[in-house]
Amino acid sequence: MKNARLVVLLEASLMAAFAVILDMLPSIKLSPSISISIAMVPIFLLSYRRGWRAGLIGGFVWGILQIALGDAWIVTPVQMVIEYFIAFAFIGFAGIFAGRIQAALGSSRQFKTILWVVVATFVGSLARYFWHFIAGFVFFAEYAPDDMSPLLFSFITNGITMLGSAFLCSVVMGFIITMAPRLIKAGTLRQGINRRAS
Repeated sequence: MKNARLVVLLEASLMAAFAVILDMLPSIKLSPSISISIAMVPIFLLSYRRGWRAGLIGGFVWGILQIALGDAWIVTPVQMVIEYFIAFAFIGFAGIFAGRIQAALGSSRQFKTILWVVVATFVGSLARYFWHFIAGFVFFAEYAPDDMSPLLFSFITNGITMLGSAFLCSVVMGFIITMAPRLIKAGTLRQGINRRAS
């Protein structure tokens, strides 16, 4: 039992580190406030392999790494907690669909697997960007154009970022399911470790 927990924690840490690396790659920048990337993919992979708890841990570690590496935009401690601890952790809620994804993978239903992964990816993205939306109009109201309410500005910028990132991540996840479904199947990493140990 302890070994299984350790494997999950190690996997969560590795996926968080991989998310940091992907976040360093050039992203699609539509404006200073709108940046679309595939950086959430490792946390989605973790969530679909291990479930929502592991996804929460992976996202939380990613948020901590963002702060530790100086890649965080912090204006107040409360904003930091909302945008880097809570928001990043909430990506893991995509893992509430892990059971359905694993079942579809197990029965070799590729279309159904892709469908559930797309749904889960949009749910995880929405869960994350809900918190960025809250932080946007509470802490960054001064960045809204003069003729636009901060609430609407935050809704538009975070909505576009969420939809764009969810779409890109869904495309990448669909490619992974088609080309390398073992990356999502639960237990495949542990089986490989056990084989090497024996």
